[in-house]
Amino acid sequence: MKRTSFASFACFALVCFLACAASASAQPLFTDSLPKEEFAARRARVMQQIGDGIAIVQGTTETANTLKFRQNNQFFYLTGVEVPRAILLIDGRAKTSTLFLAARNERKEATEGPVLVPGPEAAQLTGIESVRVRDDFDAALKQAAAAPRAAYIPFRPEVLGGASTGDTVGHQAAADADPWDGSKARETIFVDRVRAAAPALDVKDLDPMLDALRVIKSPREIALLRESTRLAGLAMMDAMRAAHPGMYEYEIEAIGDYDFKLHNAQGLAYFALVAAGKNSSYPHYHAAQSQIKDGDMVLFDYAPDYKYYASDVTREFPANGKFTADQRSLYGIYVKMYNALMTSIKPNVPVTDIIKDAVAKMDAAIASHTFTQPKYKDAAVRFADAWRRRLTPPAPGTPGTANRGGGTLGHMVGMEVHDVPGPPHTTLLPGMVFTIEPALTIPEDRVYIRLEDMLVITDTGYENLSSFAPIEIEAIEKLMGEKKTLHGSK
Repeated sequence: MKRTSFASFACFALVCFLACAASASAQPLFTDSLPKEEFAARRARVMQQIGDGIAIVQGTTETANTLKFRQNNQFFYLTGVEVPRAILLIDGRAKTSTLFLAARNERKEATEGPVLVPGPEAAQLTGIESVRVRDDFDAALKQAAAAPRAAYIPFRPEVLGGASTGDTVGHQAAADADPWDGSKARETIFVDRVRAAAPALDVKDLDPMLDALRVIKSPREIALLRESTRLAGLAMMDAMRAAHPGMYEYEIEAIGDYDFKLHNAQGLAYFALVAAGKNSSYPHYHAAQSQIKDGDMVLFDYAPDYKYYASDVTREFPANGKFTADQRSLYGIYVKMYNALMTSIKPNVPVTDIIKDAVAKMDAAIASHTFTQPKYKDAAVRFADAWRRRLTPPAPGTPGTANRGGGTLGHMVGMEVHDVPGPPHTTLLPGMVFTIEPALTIPEDRVYIRLEDMLVITDTGYENLSSFAPIEIEAIEKLMGEKKTLHGSK
């Protein structure tokens, strides 16, 4: 009898141990990228702006494949919730938020692990006041629309990992223009159905409001961008150590893939731009099929999607580890002019003042530099003149001059590599995160040189998040001397 009881107890204990172990190793129910208080603060700022109105945001759907789920950016920005087909309703009058989630699917959880489901546990984890079953959304919408009021909903196509707003807007425009397609964006269908279900609502676009909030990054967001940039920089440096003539571009790309995955990135911020030799003349070249030759310069532009935050870093280096005299001359003047821009950047001053200061430094660098070929000097002068032209406002209606006369130095980076759209920012404010990526070109020779760094504007200047990845000739050659053979490289 005692032996039977002991055996039963031992079996019960083993079952409990395995259950606890499974629970401990199961996927988290709520994101660990940011605390729930940060998402709550964002929703509170939306409430302030919508007044007595409501805001409605739908999450993305489940994937039609067996890849990991990733939430769309606008929904994640307000909730941190990572389950398919979720809906958020923010009530500006009541100053409350309600999250609508699909009901528990026990069969799916048995094979894939637990997910966030409606109920008090989800409310506690997310900090959202009420978490209800998704089937309740229709009644909640009609109740919120009992009297006329404004309803703010994102109009743009959703943005997922590896994309920016321009990509999804362009994709939808192509679908709209294709007579054999005609597929509507989910957002358009959702807006139409909200209008039909609640005609008292005055439906407006929520995207501009969220875009404005996303321009200035919080300290916690900057910490995530710093880590995303650290991984990008590690990939740059490992690529320099491993590079040698005879490799293929895709092998350099694989170095980034390995480093990103090794450090728990959830995906890619954009496709890898690995361009050897003349391939770099295509700014977004990503075929990665060419073999790298002795004497080639290799451009490497790649970054991860780390906990919903991107990065954007570019480095260029000689395949064999040593710059030739011509490469030293051309790349050398580029670095001097790049640094002219970097050392001119300041917060709270007009961008035109920054450019004016930088152009004067570029002119001085050109005057003192030793050029091995006249066309290299011509390229440098064209580079400086292109920045000089930005100081002259274009005539109204002049095509191709959107960034002239007080334009930007680069592009914003955040949850998207080309972050939220809007008019050019004519003053750099603390909390902005952006890249500069000016290119020096000799089109007739298909020569293209570009560096790119991640900058966070501070109260007194800026922090270069990618400064540890070298750009100077001597530092690159020294790093490439630390040869490192990666598993599988040829």
